[in-house]
Amino acid sequence: MPKRSNPDPQPSEITPQAVYLNRRRLLQGMAGAALVGPFTPGLAATSLKYRRNAALSTSAPANSFEDIKTYNNFYEFGTDKSDPAERSGQFRTRPWSVSVAGEAEVTGTFTLEDILKPHALEERIYRLRCVEAWSMVIPWVGFPLADLIKRFRPTSRARYVVFKTVYRPEEMPGQRFPVLDWPYVEGLRMDEALHPLTILAVGVYGETLPNQNGAPLRLVVPWKYGFKSIKSIVEIRFAEKQPSTSWNLSAPREYGFYANVNPEVDHPRWSQARERRIGAGLFAPREPTRMFNGYAEQVASLYRGMDLRKNF
Repeated sequence: MPKRSNPDPQPSEITPQAVYLNRRRLLQGMAGAALVGPFTPGLAATSLKYRRNAALSTSAPANSFEDIKTYNNFYEFGTDKSDPAERSGQFRTRPWSVSVAGEAEVTGTFTLEDILKPHALEERIYRLRCVEAWSMVIPWVGFPLADLIKRFRPTSRARYVVFKTVYRPEEMPGQRFPVLDWPYVEGLRMDEALHPLTILAVGVYGETLPNQNGAPLRLVVPWKYGFKSIKSIVEIRFAEKQPSTSWNLSAPREYGFYANVNPEVDHPRWSQARERRIGAGLFAPREPTRMFNGYAEQVASLYRGMDLRKNF
């Protein structure tokens, strides 16, 4: 497996916090409440307290906040990349609760505050890869999923962690159409869920998540294609058997359960061997796709002995 380059970001390669905060202020001055619009009505973006985790961050420069909040796959709001930003303004993220069920000693319904309270937030700059051969680099703010899982004390029968997105067709217009079997469901094998790279994100660029990016709580698994990183989570279930997941049910030939970034396994309708950065322009040269999205050194051992063409 190819190995990832030095993960420590160089100062010249990361957008300084002061720069992007000043940019926000400028945009706010030009467009009034433009940055508040995508959030829950009456709930403005909130600055988050966090530490930067350089050891688990990529050295690639981050995309702009404008890229991150305007190019989204979030079919609950529509199938076009611009739909989530344009149609998520009425989506309410407070109050919010998450139910925990299945093979665990601690189960029940927990408020978002219950979920977040014990966890120290950190910023990690991750490469993400869309299945359509586009990539993006995002400065997420969140905490390790493993820390949350340990609080619920899953039993020895828990081999998978299953997640479900909220179902609110009155606020999420995409759910009014049978594009997928709603609500959206995704899952990870337990060792994937416990891996240090897997996080639950609550913010981006130092502020709470915009609605279109999966507010208020979303999964981020950087070595997998983006559809594995489920958004707006309302249910976590510990299961003994591999779950049926939304895209795998909808198009099993195209979307496997594992969805690991693999340049040697093409999507039936396009090649996955090369990629282009979002924001670089349609005529920018494509770059070779890296195995496991560049995180092979950290995660290849999870799949030792597996046929990665069969288990795609």
